[in-house]
Amino acid sequence: MPGIKIVVDSSADLPEEVVRELDITIVPLNVTFGSKTFLDTELSPEEFWRLAEELEHPKTSLPPMGVFQQAFERLVSRGYDVLCLTITGRHSGTFNSAKMAAQPFGDRVVVWDSLSLSWGLGWQAIRAARMAREGATMEEILQALHSLRERSHILILLDTLEHLRRGGRASQLFPIIDRIARALHIKVLLSVEKGELKLFGAVRSFNKGMQRIVREVSRLGPLESLCVMHMRNPEAGEKLAQSLAQATGIPRERIPIGEAGAVLAVHGGKGLVAALAVVAP
Repeated sequence: MPGIKIVVDSSADLPEEVVRELDITIVPLNVTFGSKTFLDTELSPEEFWRLAEELEHPKTSLPPMGVFQQAFERLVSRGYDVLCLTITGRHSGTFNSAKMAAQPFGDRVVVWDSLSLSWGLGWQAIRAARMAREGATMEEILQALHSLRERSHILILLDTLEHLRRGGRASQLFPIIDRIARALHIKVLLSVEKGELKLFGAVRSFNKGMQRIVREVSRLGPLESLCVMHMRNPEAGEKLAQSLAQATGIPRERIPIGEAGAVLAVHGGKGLVAALAVVAP
């Protein structure tokens, strides 16, 4: 019997094998280098950075409403209800685009603002897809997502501010960060609070920044799950994962490490590392 299918935008950075296993539909954001535009799903990290070095600084844009409508129509016509999860609506119009696209389908399509990004969104999509596969109702899935969203914490350590400056997604926050970093020659830590990027702290070096992440994550208490993201910085990602394993007691093999995709790369830049932690209920 048809049930519920999950749609998520490509900023979730979900591995292809997870997408296939859980039959999740990905709606790609757009990445533009000057006059050339690509679907986010067309670009591997290697291809993205090659283009970023050869062409203009990239920009991202939300999927057209029609792309969401096509995804919804395909699933609804097969008898499914649809739950669509998007990157935080505080920094992207993707949620509103999906919400407008869902209107013709009435209660057959529900759109959920993850108030998160990258694997923070990805975790929510995975939880929803697994629950749907097990026969959960829409209400049960939304209740679980609300809990997961409330218990999720993201800390991001930037190696450079250049991409954040050009990306424009933290326009209100950036002047404060830029003044502090330029004056003190420091590295910046960001958090995601209720869907918004916030200045979390400043440190004297990248290593001290990773140490700060470990301290803050270990203070959260028992964790349900934990992962590490990086951008062209696998060594730092591995080092952070090992330190988090030692501090939290979570086995290293249970802390996945992944490279963020083009959407986060545009605004975070090379070198960043991030920890995404979910506190146990």
